[in-house]
Amino acid sequence: MASTDLLLTFNAGSSTVKIGIFATEGTEATRIGKGVIDFRAEPLSLSLTKGPQIIEMPLKAEVTEDLHGVIDETLALLADHFDMTATRAAGHRVVHGGDRFTRAIALDAAATDAVDALTPLAPLHQPQALRFIRALKHLKPHLVQTASFDTAFHATQDDLIRRFAIPRALHDEGIKRYGFHGLSYKFIAGELRRKAPHAAKVVVAHLGSGASLCALDEGVSRDCSMGFSTLDGIPMATRTGWLDPGVILHLADQRKQSFEEIEDLLYHRSGLLGVSGISADTRDLLKDDRPQARQAIDLFTLRIAGEIGRMAATLNGLDTLVFTAGIGEHQSEIRAGVAKRSSWLGLAIDEKANAANDFTISTRKSRIAAHVIATDEEQVIADEALSILRGG
Repeated sequence: MASTDLLLTFNAGSSTVKIGIFATEGTEATRIGKGVIDFRAEPLSLSLTKGPQIIEMPLKAEVTEDLHGVIDETLALLADHFDMTATRAAGHRVVHGGDRFTRAIALDAAATDAVDALTPLAPLHQPQALRFIRALKHLKPHLVQTASFDTAFHATQDDLIRRFAIPRALHDEGIKRYGFHGLSYKFIAGELRRKAPHAAKVVVAHLGSGASLCALDEGVSRDCSMGFSTLDGIPMATRTGWLDPGVILHLADQRKQSFEEIEDLLYHRSGLLGVSGISADTRDLLKDDRPQARQAIDLFTLRIAGEIGRMAATLNGLDTLVFTAGIGEHQSEIRAGVAKRSSWLGLAIDEKANAANDFTISTRKSRIAAHVIATDEEQVIADEALSILRGG
C-alpha cells in the first residue's frame, strides 16, 4: 500500500461517535486527525482535531435511524482536510463479540448479521456500532470494514472466573462473565511492555464515565470487574455497578416497576449521579462541599480499592497498578483516594508526581508501582484493521 493511504476508525457510544483518521505506511497506522460528533448537541456539529487545530463544522443533515445523511456529510467535510479518496478501510469498535468473536474480523454480510445476532447481549451498545457499519456499507459498498470487539481481549480468562453460580445450562447458553473495555486494556498491555517491561501482575483501572478494572498476568487478561453487561462492577457516572439481584426483584414485585423503568434506573439514574443527587461528573463532585457529593466520591474510591484487592487474589499477587481513561489519567484526587484505601497492599503515592499526572506516581519505597497511562482505543482499532487489510 502507498504511504498516503488512509484508514478510518469509528468508536460509537450511546450518544457520541469518535472518528479516527490514520495514515498508514507498512504495518504502522499513525493518527493524523480525530473527529467527534455529539448527537445530544444542538445544533449538530463535527469537532475535528488536526494537529494543534480544533475546527468546529456544523452538520446540516437530519439525524435519521440509518445515519446516511450524517455520515455522507461528515465524509464530505473530512474531504476538505484529508484525501478521503485514499481511504482503504474503516475499523469499528463493537462492544460484544460473545464467545464467537475472540479477535478482530473483516465484516461481510454474514459477519455483520452475526454481530447483529449478539444484540440481545448488549442491547444499548451493539445497535450503535451496527448503524455506522451499515451506513458506510450503503455509502461506500466496496470499502473494507472491520470489527474490533471489547470482549475479545478477555477470552483468555479461566472458565471459573467467567462463571456465575447459576445452573450450568444457563452458562452454556451464554450467561457468563465476558468483560469489557478490552480495547483499552489491550492498548495498556502494549504500553506496559514498552514502558514498564518488568510489570507482571497488574491491575488496570479504566476510570471514565463507564469504568472497570482488569487483572493482567504478563499482559494477559485474567479477570475483569465488568461481567455479563456493562452495568457490572464498580459504580460509574450513572450506572449502578454491583447490585444485589434482590433489589431488582423488589422493584419489580413490590414497587411494580416496569422493565423500562428499571432499565432506566440502572443505566441512567444511578451511580455517582444517584448517590449524590447532584452530578454524574467527578469533577463537579470534587468541587462540591455537600456531604452527598463527598459520599459519592468515597463510595467510588472504596469500590475501586475493594476490586483491586479482589483482583490481587485472582492474580495471587500484585506488583503494578495502572490508572487510565478520563478520570484515571487526569484526576489526582481520585487516584489519591484509591491509593489511601489500598495502602494495606503496600501502595504509597508520591503527592507531587500524582498532582503532575506523571507516568510513575508511586514512591520509591512503595511495594507496588503505580503508573498513569493514557489509553487509545482508536489506535487498537486501527492496528487491528490494518492487520486484516494486509492479510494478517
